[in-house]
Amino acid sequence: MSEAEPAHSGEKREFGAEVSRLLHLMVHAVYSNKDIFLRELVSNAADACEKLRHLALNDASIAGEAPSFQITIDADKDAGRLVITDNGIGMNHDELIDNLGTIARSGTRAFLESMDGGDGGSALIGQFGVGFYSAFMVADLVHVTSRRAGTDDAWQWISDGKGSYTVNSVPLDKAPDRGTRIELFLNENNTTYAEADTIRRIIREYSAHVPVPIILSTGEEGSEPDQLADGTALWTKSKSDVTSEEYKEFYGHVSGQFDDPAITVHYRAEGRHEYTVLLFVPGMKPFDLFDPDRKGRVKLYVRRVFITDDANLLPAWLRFVRGVVDSEDLPLNISREMLQDNPILTSIRGAVTKRVLSELEKLAKSDHDAFLKVWDAFGPVIKEGLYEDPERRDAIFKLARFRTTKSGEDWRSLTDYIADLKDNQTTIYYATGDNLDAIRTSPHLEGYQARDVEVLLLSDPVDAFWVQTALGFEGKPFKSITQGASDLDSIANDEAETSETDKADDGDMASLITEFKRILGDSVGDVRASSRLATSPVCLVAPDFGPDKQFEKLMGQQQTMPSLAPVLELNPSHGLIKGLAAKAQDDNTSMLEDAAPLLLGQARILDGEAPSNPADFARRLGDLMEKALAL
Repeated sequence: MSEAEPAHSGEKREFGAEVSRLLHLMVHAVYSNKDIFLRELVSNAADACEKLRHLALNDASIAGEAPSFQITIDADKDAGRLVITDNGIGMNHDELIDNLGTIARSGTRAFLESMDGGDGGSALIGQFGVGFYSAFMVADLVHVTSRRAGTDDAWQWISDGKGSYTVNSVPLDKAPDRGTRIELFLNENNTTYAEADTIRRIIREYSAHVPVPIILSTGEEGSEPDQLADGTALWTKSKSDVTSEEYKEFYGHVSGQFDDPAITVHYRAEGRHEYTVLLFVPGMKPFDLFDPDRKGRVKLYVRRVFITDDANLLPAWLRFVRGVVDSEDLPLNISREMLQDNPILTSIRGAVTKRVLSELEKLAKSDHDAFLKVWDAFGPVIKEGLYEDPERRDAIFKLARFRTTKSGEDWRSLTDYIADLKDNQTTIYYATGDNLDAIRTSPHLEGYQARDVEVLLLSDPVDAFWVQTALGFEGKPFKSITQGASDLDSIANDEAETSETDKADDGDMASLITEFKRILGDSVGDVRASSRLATSPVCLVAPDFGPDKQFEKLMGQQQTMPSLAPVLELNPSHGLIKGLAAKAQDDNTSMLEDAAPLLLGQARILDGEAPSNPADFARRLGDLMEKALAL
């Protein structure tokens, strides 16, 4: 390792708070795999070259007299010095500060939150866009010298990663003709990263398929520059010429993840439009899966020239897919506005989406366990398509897997559900809620379980939305068990132990319902006898015409929908309801004045909500217990 260089004069700045925290983690945390720092720096260098390649399409002069692109790695093991240089777009003064001194995006914050949660740091660095800072895992000092293409000034950024950095102007003869040079002064524990064999191994493992040639120079006497990667785009090769290891390496490059892809989709489309596709379904959730912008991460190329990673080549509900699409037909100078409405791109989007769905369906048929891992990771996102993409709803329904009252901890398909319909059952029943445990203990399930009728248990937030618009599956409509009147009377209840004589008298029930309506007033939309309850005395359901209760709850949280008065259902077979019904015929109905609000509060609690007036509920309950103890 070289001796630490003296402090440089120039513009000194402090790192932003989150960057300082990140650097502390990089320097002091013990990572299981420090090799990734070189992968990240090479990946950034390749991106810089790709950006300039794209800009040069409209202005060839910006690339100067050296239009070809390459990444050069210079290693000096005796001095403990490693230099990565690219001839890409480069950075000016402000870009050096914005990109290296502060964070204008959420990547660092998300990374730090994941680290606080105990996730593996080295496995996450590439995902969160904080790769440059990984250099401080191995270096005591970092110099970044950069000249933006097409400009006449160059700048140097210097830091030891301990809280501050300086930015200096440098003479042009001390800077690259264009692009960026990153010089790492390795610490004494990591000088092996300046050894040629170590560099070759890391490039072969992580960066062999970046779309820019990589040259290694050691400066040793008699040694020649060694080309570690030729910059050939992997997707241009025939599928039969690519090994599984090469696919995995490229997947790591485009995804920033270390897992194995669950599905690899590689093909060339010919005919009306010509394009090549290399896509991966990850084996684990990307960190940005639920980002509010819901952006895709598939890169668009035109004849091997990178255009953008913001073309939305797949719908938002497939945003977890990573990879590239390379078109032979699109113009190289296609603008952002043209991307939105270009008929060629629209056709490609449709075809690629169809192919991804087809590959998912193939996996579901060929490898049950592997598909369930994919569904467990990405099912909530794929189900967004049930709401947003009516054209592909049937195809998504074939993929969809659900927890049900019969599935235990396994998954069931809608085809499985249809095959097990009970006699006279014409509906696919579902229950929505905040989590599976709450749904499984819902009193609304009792009548269905007594009749052995299967119910889908829907606990993902998106479930409350797609069921509002889905017409059905194979001619069977979807119906919420918490909305409207139950239609269970037509389905035999072979296991029922109660008979009509075990229920409250019809006349008594009618009187009880009348009294409850009077007492509860506008706090309920209706009161009626229930066929969906078996062991619980009461439950609340949504009106026949209106939103499902869970959907109403979600909309209420956003204050976008007024709440509708629920329907209170009474179980005529429950001892408490039978006793109250008998009392309803008496002239003295004082007991009902307390019982009605208490039962309404109990129904709200069973729904996971608080009574509308907790203080009144507690007072009435206390009075009731006091009267019981006095007997």
